[in-house]
Order: sequence, then C-alpha cells, then structure tokens
Amino acid sequence: MRVFVTGGAGFIGSHLADRLVARGDDVVLLDNLQTGRRENIAHLIEPGAVEFVEGSVLDRGLVRELCSGADVVVHLASAVGVRLVIERPLESLLGNVRGADIVSEAATEAGARLLFASTSEIYGKVSDDCLNEHSDRIVGSPQTARWGYATAKVFGEMLAYGYHRSGGAETIVVRFFNTVGPRQTGTYGMVIPRLVGQALIDENLTVYGDGRQTRCFGHVADAIDAVTGLLDGGPELCGRPFNVGNRNNEISIADLAQRIIDRTGSRSKIRLVPYDEVFGDGFEELGKRKPDTSALRNAIGWEPTRDIDTVIDDVVRHLAVMRDSLPSRLYGSRTRDREPSRELTDEAS
Repeated sequence: MRVFVTGGAGFIGSHLADRLVARGDDVVLLDNLQTGRRENIAHLIEPGAVEFVEGSVLDRGLVRELCSGADVVVHLASAVGVRLVIERPLESLLGNVRGADIVSEAATEAGARLLFASTSEIYGKVSDDCLNEHSDRIVGSPQTARWGYATAKVFGEMLAYGYHRSGGAETIVVRFFNTVGPRQTGTYGMVIPRLVGQALIDENLTVYGDGRQTRCFGHVADAIDAVTGLLDGGPELCGRPFNVGNRNNEISIADLAQRIIDRTGSRSKIRLVPYDEVFGDGFEELGKRKPDTSALRNAIGWEPTRDIDTVIDDVVRHLAVMRDSLPSRLYGSRTRDREPSRELTDEAS
C-alpha cells in the first residue's frame, strides 16, 4: 500500500513508519517538527526507505498533494500532552480542528481509507471502571484548556463519522489510552518518560497531586499492532471508533513512580507537587482512565501482550543512552531537585 502519515516524525508516527516499511509499504511522512523529532525517523530517511516532507497539516494544498495516490491516510498530527495544551491553548485548539478538517477532506477526495487518531481525553471526567466506545462524555467548562482539547478531538471524530455517513468514505477512529514506549519524551507532560528521566539522574520524582490517580499504560508496539490491523481490515470497520490501550496495566501514579525507582536502581525519592504549582489554577485531574478494548478484540482479534514492567524497561533502555541531555531537552524539568523531599505516606501510596 501507499500510506501517508501526518505527524510521521512523532512518537507513534515513527513507530508506525517502522512497521509499514518493514512489511513493504510505500510510506510518505509529513511533520512540522514542532513536537516530532527528525531523529525518530533518521534511520528511515537516510536510506530512502520513506519520503519525508517537513510541513504542516494546515497547508491545504500540500496535504491534498500528498493524499493524492495514497491508499491509506493516518492522521496522527496533533497537539500532544497536557502541558502543551495548557500553555498554548489557542494554537492547540485551532491546529487540531483545522488540521482534522483539511486531512479528512483531502483523504476523502483521494478515495483513501482514513484512520483518525483520537484520545481517551474525549471521555472527559467520566471515571467508570471501564470506558467503552459508547460511554457518555462529561466535560467541564470550555474555559478550561483541557476540555477545549477534548472537544477539538471530538470534532475530528465527528468529521470522520460525517464523511463516512454522507459520502461513504472509509474512516476509522482510534482512541489511544496512555500509549508509552521508546522515543516518547516527557517534555509535554508524558508521565513515564518524565519520571524515568528523573530517576536516571537521581533527581526526585515529581508526582502531581496525591498520586492516587490511576492510569492504564499501553506499549506503543501493541498500539501499532492495533493500528495496522485496522488499516488492513474490511469495510465493516469503517465509521466506528476503537479504544486502544491495556486495561491490565492499571497502576496509581505514586506506585508507578516507586516502580520506576526500583527498576532503575535510582537513589531518587518521591515528591508530591500540587497541581496548581505545575499547571496553574483551575486544572482538573481525572481519578481513573481504564479502557474497554473488547470492540477491537472482536473486530480484529487484537489483545495487548506487554505488561507495565516491559513498558518501563523499554523506556529506560531508550533514555539511558541520552543521559547527557537530561533533563532540559527531553523532560522539561525546571529544577535538578536532589534535596530531601516529602515522602509518600502509606495512605498516599
């Protein structure tokens, strides 16, 4: 197949490119390198295994040109991470909305199957035991940047469904739940690479809030298995959303931090930091985020296979070779906090 990937130099995009190239697909990558990194795909660019175009999904003419002739379009380009969304709310909102519109229209015109990357953020404040694709959404005030981001991603989903219903376009929506692995950085709030980066230099691990909030972390390789399975599936998959995550890897952030310390042999301690010190007033945290992935299992037989220790270990191996650049380049750490810090109480952990 000829596959066009937006956000192709990003974390998930680069892993998808690796998989597509390995199986013999013709791959074109577009990225403006705002959050993506050329280093993620240098091993594919230099031998000519992919065509890389540095540019924006907001360039309608360029996107239309690159979609032309594609069998599949994977739209991954997006604002990523809680910190980026809060620090650049307008840029994030407009980029997501306009980019989704431009890519969806161009893919439909080209007759290509479109896979739109969405997020678990669209479920809003809902913290049921397991979220399925038809769970209700509860979002907060539109003045809160987090819910603006969630709404922008929902708009992208609705475009995908609309093009499918009105024009028969082959569109599929994937909702990623806390996907983690090599090449992900903590710069924009991704918790595992941020905590691993701190542990590798014996910096105290900063856990926001009381640390009791839980997340389910999925390995990027499992996520790519899901994406390629959906790209290769039949027309019955189109017009539908699918959760991609690992419900078996649920862990509190406090326990996650301790596990990272244990697996790295770090001398770090754990420091609790109030949310308002990091994100300002009005930040709203979610108690739990756990996916029901039975729809994906029933559709293509997909199941995640990598546990939380594998996720952590793979991030550790990747970041250990970058030790000299920690923390400013990859983790957005503002202080090298090695002073004694507040330990987690039994109740908090």
